[in-house]
Amino acid sequence: MSFSRDVFKYRSYTPIPFIILMLIFENANVYSLSIGLLITLIGEAIRLWAVSWAGSETRTTGTIGGTFLIISGPYSFVRNPLYVGNILMYTGLGIMSNALFPYLQIAGFIFFVIQYLIIINEEEKYLSKTFGAEFENFKSKVPKFLPRLIPYRDKNVKQPPLNMQAGLKSERRSIQAFAVVAFFVLIKWLIRTQAF
Repeated sequence: MSFSRDVFKYRSYTPIPFIILMLIFENANVYSLSIGLLITLIGEAIRLWAVSWAGSETRTTGTIGGTFLIISGPYSFVRNPLYVGNILMYTGLGIMSNALFPYLQIAGFIFFVIQYLIIINEEEKYLSKTFGAEFENFKSKVPKFLPRLIPYRDKNVKQPPLNMQAGLKSERRSIQAFAVVAFFVLIKWLIRTQAF
């Protein structure tokens, strides 16, 4: 098993240390809560949009795979919208908590960018092997993280239909996890400021 595959396999657990630090050192205020919540919701909206195109295959923690080369929706602007959404969500939660600001937020941002670069490298080996020239063309035209302004199109690449209902079902765990962390940050802030 390679290092990058291990990172892919355990990627769901890497936010835990940051969440613990956020909750221990919570120092939220009205501004951090508002700005952080907005960034987190934008991240979740991007994730939902992406999962509604890519389906539940994005949830796999075993081997890397995929039935389709998804180039529609957010994938037409950026190759890795799920990871962009995750980075925004983690950064937003960090800002909400205002814990060890700005050091924890910067460290978290850098950590997750590096983690996803490692994972993307492994995923793109699979995509290149499976989809060949179609993927290489997509890769050459669509950036990893910073979105292009005009959506990428290739009518020769078969796409699944957009399915928001399946996307919502697949995203239920992410939404619940976000809600729980945000709730605890809010409760700690309310107790600390005696706003009850």
